[in-house]
Amino acid sequence: MKKTKLLSLILSAALVLAMAGCSKNEKVAVPESNNASAQNTEVKNEETKKDSEEIVLKYDVTVGQNDVTFTDATGERVTIEKKPQRVVCLYNSYLDIWDSCGGTVIGRVEESEEKPVENAKSAESVGTASDPSLEKIISLKPDLVIMTTAYKVQKEMVSTLKQNNIPVIALDNDYKNDYYETVKLFTAVTDREDLYETQAEEVKNNIDEIIAKAPADKNYSVLILFASAKSLSVRDSNSMVGEMLKDLNTVNISDTEMETSDSKTFSMEKILEEDPDFIFVLTMGTDIEKVKERLKSDAEDNPAWASLTAVKEGNYHILPKNLYMYKPNNNYDEAYENLAKILYPEVFSK
Repeated sequence: MKKTKLLSLILSAALVLAMAGCSKNEKVAVPESNNASAQNTEVKNEETKKDSEEIVLKYDVTVGQNDVTFTDATGERVTIEKKPQRVVCLYNSYLDIWDSCGGTVIGRVEESEEKPVENAKSAESVGTASDPSLEKIISLKPDLVIMTTAYKVQKEMVSTLKQNNIPVIALDNDYKNDYYETVKLFTAVTDREDLYETQAEEVKNNIDEIIAKAPADKNYSVLILFASAKSLSVRDSNSMVGEMLKDLNTVNISDTEMETSDSKTFSMEKILEEDPDFIFVLTMGTDIEKVKERLKSDAEDNPAWASLTAVKEGNYHILPKNLYMYKPNNNYDEAYENLAKILYPEVFSK
């Protein structure tokens, strides 16, 4: 026993002397394997956190066993029970996403011909997106109403619906990240989180690959025209198509204008001055002939129009509504690819 105790004291003294021999500024070395493991874990956690933050930026979705909590477009924290059975959707772009996330509806707004949703054909109409009938909505006794804050009339309905004990999902959805977040929320509410991979992650990965391949040294200048039967205006990078083109390394000539809105006044003088490499046109309205007449009278009939680089080189494009006027949703990657093929045919084969 005495020998064992003496040996223990000798070993302890040796350890103290060894530590004392270290400089005050030196740290006791951590075994390399443990240190590397800790660093790898830290890096992995940071990567996971970064990936999560890239998609979940705004709605802050928290999934419980029987419910889902999120922050809606009004800034309010809302809790919705999973698997609602009587859903009314007041915005066709959301109806499209809800359908792809395994949801069904009993009520809908009148659909645009460009955004048909087959599974909603039998649902009752509650009016239009810009003028839905509150009375009709309540009469359907929904257990969930999905709406957009883009329409003032819908935003004003939120408090009344909640007073009638009707849960509401009020969202805004302008850019691709909004789409990813909406899919995350909807798949959680429908209890079909397995669909998130195909409806959002795959789309995001495809878009990321397209953006990574887009040449960064071309610096093509672009103009986005928004044409209706009544007027012609331009869009900057703070718009859906504007974001796509910016992601693809182009320069929007409207970004130099000091205006807060994404919609800007059409100025032939400005366009001639900037002389864009590409012109993209978004059209609004079912009477395409009247839209074309507006384009012709306000732009194409101007003698100087033909002198523009984009026009001379055949880079004047009217974009299809289903991908660029209306939200492309799970076809977002197709929308990006089509633009990339126009801009960089040498990289993206047609």
